[in-house]
Amino acid sequence: MEFSSKLLERAVNEMSQLPGIGKRTALRLVLHMLKQPKEHTVSLSLALQSMRANIKFCKSCNNISDVELCEICSNPNRNEEIVCVVEDIRDVMAIENTSSFKGLYHVLGGKISPMDGIGPHDLNIESLVKKVKEGSIKELIFALSSTMEGDTTNFYIFKQIQDCDIIISTIARGISVGDELEYADEVTLGRSILNRIPFEINLKM
Repeated sequence: MEFSSKLLERAVNEMSQLPGIGKRTALRLVLHMLKQPKEHTVSLSLALQSMRANIKFCKSCNNISDVELCEICSNPNRNEEIVCVVEDIRDVMAIENTSSFKGLYHVLGGKISPMDGIGPHDLNIESLVKKVKEGSIKELIFALSSTMEGDTTNFYIFKQIQDCDIIISTIARGISVGDELEYADEVTLGRSILNRIPFEINLKM
């Protein structure tokens, strides 16, 4: 792809590093921004800079937040005895959109994936196990995607806490095997949360 401007080329190259954005799409987006009033582009740039500089991770659940304790963890109306284990912020947003879950979350920050060089110690698993062993959690719900990596992660955590006095469940398989949680429709995802099953039963399937 030939560019008449080095500035344009640099902008396109940076934009194309975003997931799902190829060079042609990046070029279309950059040219669109060039057509907009300058203040629109400046506002976008400032928003991105501010987010990168000031965003935090909740000290309790690892969710993305503006403050040390996210709005969900600081909400007195949430059930602190039920914790839903998810891969990342997108899964929290997907489940919250169903309005079917009133407990808290624990964001792992990924899934165990040896092929990608991601092991248990690269995720927020140790802090989850510590929470469980402290005894304040009565039920842990596994809500990772039904992929080999998701199942491996579920099983690893299960082995760490299986001797604890806690209910361990997993979302019902209304979510197709191999699907990522964030792409499930709200009705299906909501029912999967409400109709969760004991994790031990899931192991036998």
